[in-house]
Amino acid sequence: MLSLLKLVSICKLELVSKVLPSHRWVYRSFSATTSSLQLISREFENKRKVADFDVLFHSCTKVDVAKRLHALLMVLGKAQNVLLSTKLVNLYATLGDVSLSRDTFNQIKRKNIYAWNSMLAAYVRCGRYCEAMTCVNELLSISGPRPDFYTFPPVLKACAHLVDGKKLHCLVLKMGFEHDVFVAASLIHLYSRFGALDVAYKLFVDMPVRDVGSWNAMISGFCQNGNAVEALYVLNSMKVEGVKMDTVTVSSILPICALSNNILSGVLIHLYVIKHGLVADVFVSNALINMYSKFGRLQDAHRVFDHMKVRDLVSWNSIIAAYEQNDDPTTALEFFKRMQFVGIRPDLLTVVSLASIFGQLSHQGFSRSVHGFVMRREWLEEDVVIGNALVNMYAKLGAMDCALTVFEHLPIKDIISWNTLITGYAQNGLASEAIDAYNMMEESRKISPNQGTWVSILPAYSHVGALQQGMKIHGRLIKNCLYLDVFVATCLIDMYGKCGRLEDAMSLFYEIPRETSVPWNAIISSLGIHGHGEEAVQLFKDMLAEGVKADHITFVSLLSACSHSGLVDEGQWCFDMMQKEYEIKPSLKHYGCMVDLLGRAGYLEKAYNLVSNMPLKADASIWGALLGACRIHGNAELGAFASNRLLEVDSENVGYYVLLSNIYANVGKWEGVVKVRSLARDRGLRKTPGWSSVVVGSIVEVFYTGNQTHPQCTEIYEELRALTAKMKSLGYVPDYSFVLQDVEEDEKEQILTSHSERLAIAFGIISTPPKSSIRIFKNLRVCGDCHNATKYISKITERDIVVRDSNRFHHFKGGICSCGDYW
Repeated sequence: MLSLLKLVSICKLELVSKVLPSHRWVYRSFSATTSSLQLISREFENKRKVADFDVLFHSCTKVDVAKRLHALLMVLGKAQNVLLSTKLVNLYATLGDVSLSRDTFNQIKRKNIYAWNSMLAAYVRCGRYCEAMTCVNELLSISGPRPDFYTFPPVLKACAHLVDGKKLHCLVLKMGFEHDVFVAASLIHLYSRFGALDVAYKLFVDMPVRDVGSWNAMISGFCQNGNAVEALYVLNSMKVEGVKMDTVTVSSILPICALSNNILSGVLIHLYVIKHGLVADVFVSNALINMYSKFGRLQDAHRVFDHMKVRDLVSWNSIIAAYEQNDDPTTALEFFKRMQFVGIRPDLLTVVSLASIFGQLSHQGFSRSVHGFVMRREWLEEDVVIGNALVNMYAKLGAMDCALTVFEHLPIKDIISWNTLITGYAQNGLASEAIDAYNMMEESRKISPNQGTWVSILPAYSHVGALQQGMKIHGRLIKNCLYLDVFVATCLIDMYGKCGRLEDAMSLFYEIPRETSVPWNAIISSLGIHGHGEEAVQLFKDMLAEGVKADHITFVSLLSACSHSGLVDEGQWCFDMMQKEYEIKPSLKHYGCMVDLLGRAGYLEKAYNLVSNMPLKADASIWGALLGACRIHGNAELGAFASNRLLEVDSENVGYYVLLSNIYANVGKWEGVVKVRSLARDRGLRKTPGWSSVVVGSIVEVFYTGNQTHPQCTEIYEELRALTAKMKSLGYVPDYSFVLQDVEEDEKEQILTSHSERLAIAFGIISTPPKSSIRIFKNLRVCGDCHNATKYISKITERDIVVRDSNRFHHFKGGICSCGDYW
């Protein structure tokens, strides 16, 4: 009796009695004591018993309450009523306890097809697809009820393998349900899910009658498989036949508009939504926000969000992700604060966006708070997505040790986990670690590389000049035709360009689709670092002639190319065009290129005026470019001013101290050299040691300045002495201004001779056949004396010598360098 009274309390029958006056007897019956059960028994004999049970069923919002209702039905002898028992099956499933649904189902002695269908739907609703397939096999094995057209839609959704779906399809044909619109739509969904779109489309075409659900199924199938053209074709056919789009149609087609870069179709659908009053639907508005964010039209996404009368968690997640993914983390964070203010609790996807936001904003403290929030809720074990987001967050912060720790503790590592780690290493300048991570992934043999993997690892190979490894990747990509993917191909172009194979980069560029600016940017940048500024400008003009729209990266690549080649007028033309014709506001990168261009060309005053008048606050790259120009032209006064500004914004970069020290050394101000070096030493900074590498066969040899430990050290220095003598006979004079120590001249010559690039070149000469080319990679800028010496060596040995320093390529051939002595 107490349990019955408790049922009344939890079911809030007092509220029910107020809303439904005709059912006041329910509340009175449960408020009685010893006579209540008898009263219930009498009342349930009247005509209102079904409606009265409906009230109780609707009042059950927790499993415990549902159990008490179940007990009541058993006490009243109603547990074997198929209708009521089946409603209990559905109730338990709705409350998330499918095991109780099955127990209740098992207790039904005479199961009809309605009971079987309810049990099947319960399994599917709770994601228990294996049990659903077992249940349908039980149904097919008995001689009782036979499946009807309500049986197949949920079961087809549960098929884990296409072969299971095909068996059910045969049964549908055998039983004559293939023309039922619900069954046919479910079959279309099934075949679309497994990529068998030809079968799905034939089913769709063969349907004698199609409702809007059938059209939605076919459109959704094409959308899920990325077939934008076919999806839009079916949509147009739907319009021709006079079938109106509903909220499901709109929610399905809007993502494909973004995928196909078809903003016009997206805007037209938005107009349709407004005209037919669908904008009030929260799913439609969420889809519109996502579509506009993919096009970078944040104002439109914001406008849709502001006009929503009802917003769910997905709405907030969508607008936060829109700004986060379009590089506006500050606004994204403001939306998150608004979301908290209105009382919406974040879920896993919210935290994924937050991790990226704090990574972009470099908020160390908040980032760790996000990590702690995830750990407290044990979400790392729940979904690999949040673990990948944390790895990416720490990578953006430059904390690769933390990123690796999170990665190692992931219970499941998918391909995105590996790609995120590899990309993190590569973007933080840790190319060797990126390559090691890629090799570990390959050794595990559990993960197959995808497009993201190649886009992650190829920049790492580019950074270290690993041409052979990059070519192996190219070979794998040719086999699966992924080399034609615009992003993968762009990375290959970049790899060949940075490994000194400009001809291969150009050849690949003309093989791939060039409808977007991405491949153009890569090849313009490659031409620039090889000193082909005029060709880069011409290629930019070709790009415009082909109707490809330039973006901000295009102009960074172009201005950099002009800077490498001293094309001041062309660079100024591009800088003006960017602002006037494309309405692109210059970023710090654009200003940095212009300062470098003007400064290297000797226009130091113009460069300084540009820095002084720019609307943005100059960062280290701007002052560094100006300081580098002062180093080239020996302007110690402006160099000292630039260095002071530079150390204000970045006092931890030892390279800037070295630059200023070099300026003082060049003009013989050794007291200035001592002062700058003491300042760097007091701050615990050490000069990055210069090294150069050379590939001989499949072995990479690395040499440091003054290296004396190489097994062939004696032969290397003998070769250098012989080369120096021959160079002097041709007019070579050592330039001691590049010796930054106050020592005697004979020691200065020895220091120049032992620079890392000369050691690498000498080793290449003694280790390779005569007249074969030599490729050198150097971590710092090549010094002026070594540059001059390499020109002589290329003439003496009749070799092509390619040197890639930290800034650009130098192709030495016959005593001439491709840079024209301008670097």
